[in-house]
Amino acid sequence: MTSSFSARRVSGVVFDIDGTLLDNMPFHIEAFEAFNEAHGLPPLTIETRKWMDGKRNSDIFPGLFAREMSDAEIATLAHEKESAYRRLSKGRLTPLPGLIRLLDALDAAHVPVALATSAPRENVVHTLHELGLSDRLTVIARSDEVPLGKPAPDVFLEAARKIGVHAPDCLAFEDAPIGVVAAGRAAMTCVAIATSYEPETLAATDPRPALVVTDFDALLDGEGAWLLTPR
Repeated sequence: MTSSFSARRVSGVVFDIDGTLLDNMPFHIEAFEAFNEAHGLPPLTIETRKWMDGKRNSDIFPGLFAREMSDAEIATLAHEKESAYRRLSKGRLTPLPGLIRLLDALDAAHVPVALATSAPRENVVHTLHELGLSDRLTVIARSDEVPLGKPAPDVFLEAARKIGVHAPDCLAFEDAPIGVVAAGRAAMTCVAIATSYEPETLAATDPRPALVVTDFDALLDGEGAWLLTPR
């Protein structure tokens, strides 16, 4: 992907969690495959994943089962799948290469950081604890706390509000196509992380990301080197 990603004003940074802070989507896929088999649902396909990755459970499960569901039923199904993810991933999660280096640079430059995620609270707590970042990444906007989930911009706008930064002055990081769209709709400059999807898939969203990279080391050693001393 050709990019014009260059030094610009960055007053805040917003990260998605799953697939962005870390490459943990294989654990989610394994949990969902077991869930689908147990409930007689079709196996996951890349098209199914493109539809659901980044969405809230309240949007995913009625779509998977193709029917309306009560909040209680969604909560029961979500607990089944998400507890499997937490069990499968316990003791096996590590930050994406370069993440800590980027966080250190942002801290040194006093750039505030927030998370914008569709993950339920229990997963957020688990994943950040496993990464050793619970005390470092404390400003969190969750999609279940805003009117609309991704690809709507609501959770990114809420993350910007929580750190007191105008959304267009934020840099966002996302791994899922609908997350890239959500960040773009929030008028944030978005860098797509190709942990879960091919770079070509991420580059084809509308709005498009400013840059697609494999991980944060690739960003900081390449076109994003200026982020080591952000303005």
